[in-house]
Amino acid sequence: MLDLRYIRENPAVVEEQLRRRGNHTSLDEILRLDAQRRQLIRSIDAIQHERKAIQAEVASAKERGDVPEKALSYLRTLADRLRSLEDELREVETRLRLQLLSLPNLPHPTVPDGTTADENREVRRWGEPQQKEFRKDHLEIARELHLLDFQRAAKVSGSGFVFYTGKGAQLERALINFMLDFHVRHHGYRELFPPFLVLPSAMEGTGQLPKLRDDMYYVERDELFLIPTAEVPLTNYFADEILPAESLPIKLCGYSACFRREAGSYGRETRGLVRLHQFNKVELVKFCRPEDSYEELEALVAEVEAVLQALGVVYRVVLLCAGDMGFASAKTYDLEVWSPCQQRWLEVSSCSNFEAFQARRANIRYRPKAGAKPEFIHTLNGSGLATPRLMVALLEQFQTPEGTVVVPEALRPYCGFDIIA
Repeated sequence: MLDLRYIRENPAVVEEQLRRRGNHTSLDEILRLDAQRRQLIRSIDAIQHERKAIQAEVASAKERGDVPEKALSYLRTLADRLRSLEDELREVETRLRLQLLSLPNLPHPTVPDGTTADENREVRRWGEPQQKEFRKDHLEIARELHLLDFQRAAKVSGSGFVFYTGKGAQLERALINFMLDFHVRHHGYRELFPPFLVLPSAMEGTGQLPKLRDDMYYVERDELFLIPTAEVPLTNYFADEILPAESLPIKLCGYSACFRREAGSYGRETRGLVRLHQFNKVELVKFCRPEDSYEELEALVAEVEAVLQALGVVYRVVLLCAGDMGFASAKTYDLEVWSPCQQRWLEVSSCSNFEAFQARRANIRYRPKAGAKPEFIHTLNGSGLATPRLMVALLEQFQTPEGTVVVPEALRPYCGFDIIA
């Protein structure tokens, strides 16, 4: 959520930054509701002050044995007026909050202009993208080596789901355990195993609600959402808390299954493991001082890169343009692995700085020093990593002309085999 005071004092700047994202929302209604809210607060304060003074007069009169009927009648009138204004204030504040929740975050000045993925900027590459040559795509490899079963998953759950089978299941589990251990041991993250169902307030806290509601799975009877990413429970772990400055930065990581209804709307990207309704992911979340958040973003990207380098996967880092960023992000880098068979890059991680956008929604603050007024913290998150497209890269990049797949050395202690044949 954006800072209301900043909007009030800089409406033209906010509208211009929103336009960079392709959002042409007018702030007129927000400014009108804000003005109405502040006027109502002034009126309520004035009535409360007047009532307090009259109550004091009535108390003095009663001590003298008087019964000030006129003053008592006026107090009842003030009480009725106060209730009416408080009801009106609650309604205005609700409408104002809904308006604010609909606004995306503002892009950082270093984010390039642009409206589509074609205008994102490649920052660097690691490794040389392979040509297709002898390579089969991940579906053909998986079918021949009995690693994945989409047909039986469709029989059980419908399209957009998959059974990992045999060494495919072992490799998936190995990836998850390897990445968790890597981030805990090498990067100092604290591991949490989060719940996969969350309250609507948690989804609102990280920015999925209200904008992305239609993309989420909702259990209406229990009023719980299946999480689209572990970012949601990990970030809300500190909701409504004030963190001590000396504890920062705090770095949390966790595995979760992720659930998204969006899979059927992406055309060619729905084939195989490229886009699923349910998939696995290791998530990284950081909480830090505002002045440190962009340094922490660069460190976050490097931490995710270290995993890809340990696996020996060809990848690149891309800086997203303003129009291609997620709703809550102020700046995002995508990490993309190379698919030799599709001859294109596949996103496996987004690393984002949300600044105070999520913290303001989830009410996560820190106290800069003892006795100081609490301030909103900055939050960051990154996939470290999502497994389906990483699996595509592993199967396609590490296959041999004989039709086998060489397991990266870093994964071998976790899965117990060197090659898939």
